[in-house]
Amino acid sequence: MFFAYKGFTADPDRLLEEFGYGRAHHRAIHFIQRAPGTTVNNLLNILGVTKQSLNRVLRTLIEDGMVESRVGTRDKRERHLHLTEEGAALERQLSEAQRSRMRTAFRTAGPEAVSGFRRVLEEMMDPEQRRQFRGSRDNGQ
Repeated sequence: MFFAYKGFTADPDRLLEEFGYGRAHHRAIHFIQRAPGTTVNNLLNILGVTKQSLNRVLRTLIEDGMVESRVGTRDKRERHLHLTEEGAALERQLSEAQRSRMRTAFRTAGPEAVSGFRRVLEEMMDPEQRRQFRGSRDNGQ
């Protein structure tokens, strides 16, 4: 598992390094892309990090023009997060590097192995995460 994770993150890590970013930046960009307009609180819940930690990451991404924070229309205290064009381009590069590696592995392993692999990953999730994942998958995210 360790070596697979190391390989899976190697390509994005090299890309992130060019911007002075780390994996926390990647995770934020990833989930903002999948749920445009998500709130900071929602992102905190998904990532399971401290508010201070997330604020550091978001501050950098906003200052660098990767993420835009918009005031909520119903609740002015809420901040809704969106990727800018530049942020979306970076997210595509990061995701494509990982999708390419996954496509190759899936093609080599075959459909039965892929189905089993997905099942194993879901079973490794905490029950609450599994419910959240299955709910987001059912909603097309």
